Amino acid sequence: MIHYSPLPDVEISDLPLTEYVLAGGAGQPDRPALIDGASGRVMTYGELEDAIRSLAGGLAAGGFGRGDVLALMAPNSPEYAVVFHGTAMTGGSVTTINPAYTQAELHQQLADSGARILVTIPPLAATAVGACAGTAATEVYLLGEAGEPDAPNGADGADGTVPVRPLSALAGAPLAAHVPVGPDDVVALPYSSGTTGLCKGVMLTHRNLVANVAQMLAAFPTEPDDVAMAVLPFFHIYGMQVMMNLHLRAGVPVVTLPRFDLEQFLRAHQDYRITRSFVAPPIVLALAKHPMVDKFDLSHIRLLNSAAAPLKAELAAEASRRLGCEVVQGYGMTELSPASHMTPPGGFKPGSVGVTVPGTQTKIADPVTGADLGAGQEGEVWVRGPQVMKGYLNNPGATAATVDTDGWLHTGDLGYMDSGGYLYVVDRLKELIKYKGFQVPPAELEAVLLRHPDVADAAVIGVPDDEAGEIPAGYVVLRPGAAASSEEIMRFVAGEVAHYKQIRRLDLIDAIPKSAAGKILRRVLRDSARSA
Repeated sequence: MIHYSPLPDVEISDLPLTEYVLAGGAGQPDRPALIDGASGRVMTYGELEDAIRSLAGGLAAGGFGRGDVLALMAPNSPEYAVVFHGTAMTGGSVTTINPAYTQAELHQQLADSGARILVTIPPLAATAVGACAGTAATEVYLLGEAGEPDAPNGADGADGTVPVRPLSALAGAPLAAHVPVGPDDVVALPYSSGTTGLCKGVMLTHRNLVANVAQMLAAFPTEPDDVAMAVLPFFHIYGMQVMMNLHLRAGVPVVTLPRFDLEQFLRAHQDYRITRSFVAPPIVLALAKHPMVDKFDLSHIRLLNSAAAPLKAELAAEASRRLGCEVVQGYGMTELSPASHMTPPGGFKPGSVGVTVPGTQTKIADPVTGADLGAGQEGEVWVRGPQVMKGYLNNPGATAATVDTDGWLHTGDLGYMDSGGYLYVVDRLKELIKYKGFQVPPAELEAVLLRHPDVADAAVIGVPDDEAGEIPAGYVVLRPGAAASSEEIMRFVAGEVAHYKQIRRLDLIDAIPKSAAGKILRRVLRDSARSA
């Protein structure tokens, strides 16, 4: 049984992404587009478009254009949108990178994506230069709060080092028009683990992102007085699309924060009269339970939308009672640009992630046979629509394993649809761990564990956690005669990966079964951890 959206269909524009997004400010150049929540600095729609065209002009003058990739590794700020859309206007693609990445993790993404230019922030300049070695990235540009930080010592390109310059050095004569692109040209290249394995570049096209913005706006339209909070990172598809592109297209001012700090987050809601706040479950937990919440006026919030990881129905209800607004869930993944299901205003159902967005189909399939299942029957969630990715970069095998020949994307999540068309996600077939909404691939951590000289074998699973959703837990078999402790091995892993990937619990065991097994083993270990 194929489930269709109960919402009215939408027309999908063939405009390039940046033209489509900037049209949200057409005729109102003085309207605030982006507000730095920490400093109060405002970038209007007119200033945003001027900055985008200037950056695009500078990139194009330097030979950057269609088919080229720029890597962007920075926290949220108004300038993030400038770099993202300035790159898009040249016909190039942006690969977004987590600023918490280690040099090795950054190097891997730079090498895999083929990025020519890296834009980051001054504190990460040394990491950036080190990571560029052996990749196509030959230039590093820095975003600063004032826009023109000094280059770090020795980073002038001498002696084979990568030149490091302020972003202002990229500015040029404004690009008069968007470089011609096709709807199926790739504009964004975020990285995702998909259903299994290591992180892969997700090729998202202009049509993918434009379509999904239109779909999301149809699912919950904005109001003239809306102001949106953007504290979840723009490098994540949720932040990039739901917070940045959707609201800029809708003409809604976006308040940015570089990181989550509860007091700063609450104060920004009060000072900027935030009406639409987009969060992950750990933030919902704080809003439901932390005593600091009572010190601030949050009465303007009309919508609190949680995504990136499952939200317990009881927690959503508790936060809703305290805040006096709807607390709802959505569902999607990077490969879906990202949204396939959203909860329309007034349509909340406890435990549900909402209904299928317009122009999209959902199928619940038997995980073994692929046969259609009816309402109330649990199976794998499949999605088909214009937001489904073009594929994984340089990985046709992984693409074919995720998107079948009929265009259905197999999400790796288990769920069911009720008779009203609402989706309930109940478990995962895929191995991916979700720590505070961030993806943690078990295979990546297992590879790191196996680099420790005392480790003979290893497995990593996600263990349920009230605050984080899941935590990465390791199971290790030591080599004969080895004496490394759990704590020592955890410290080793912590030095190799970003903080959110760190193993939070590690057990030494005698053997890891290898029968049919990887998935069976993880299910057994996870179930035993839940009952412990």
